[in-house]
Amino acid sequence: MDIIFEHQNFIAVNKAVGMLSIPDRAGSGQSLKELLLKKYGDIFTVHRLDKFTSGLIIFAKDTGTHKALSEKFQSREVEKFYLGLVNGHLHPAEGTVNAAIAEHPAKNGKMVVNAKGKPSRTDYKTVEAFRGYSLVEFNIHTGRTHQIRVHTQYLGASIVCDEWYGDGKPVYLSQIKRNYKLSKQEEEERPVLSRLALHSHRLHFTLHDIEYRLEAPLPKDLRALLQQLRKQ
Repeated sequence: MDIIFEHQNFIAVNKAVGMLSIPDRAGSGQSLKELLLKKYGDIFTVHRLDKFTSGLIIFAKDTGTHKALSEKFQSREVEKFYLGLVNGHLHPAEGTVNAAIAEHPAKNGKMVVNAKGKPSRTDYKTVEAFRGYSLVEFNIHTGRTHQIRVHTQYLGASIVCDEWYGDGKPVYLSQIKRNYKLSKQEEEERPVLSRLALHSHRLHFTLHDIEYRLEAPLPKDLRALLQQLRKQ
């Protein structure tokens, strides 16, 4: 468990890809909250990250802090920044998406842009542009399910390896590196990245008159892919 910051009243963790934030109904795998409960005894959920989104997530250690932090999130007093690797390039390179999001009428768990949905706002900015990809920073002002993924699709693009809102295809070094050759030890090429390229990067908030600016570094596999893209 990668603890980014620990306070007497709350804890900030860098959640791994594929780990649930809290237990789900199906009981599919151990959740981060369950691990924290074993370590601290009392832990309270403030917000959540999708299973396949990595990065910064906060849990409260007591009911008073839980109430205070939950109110901060609900009143949009917490600045939430994500980094995502996007297929292609966004046009324009930076801007704001104000597009309401609702549940898909036919596909359970999937979300769509729909005027009758809940108001949703995402600011985005291209941080780096590569051949065929872009590293984009997203600042979400609302916390809708799959918000960044839905809004990126709305812009005509998708987060890399997104099976629901994109093509879901993994990234191979042969797609990036010119004159790529398979090593003698390998029978077939393995992907550099085969999971959703979305990371909760920074959280800024004030609690009891103290300002917190927390940051979770990118996972190793995503850093490795960016390193290869920069070489090209």
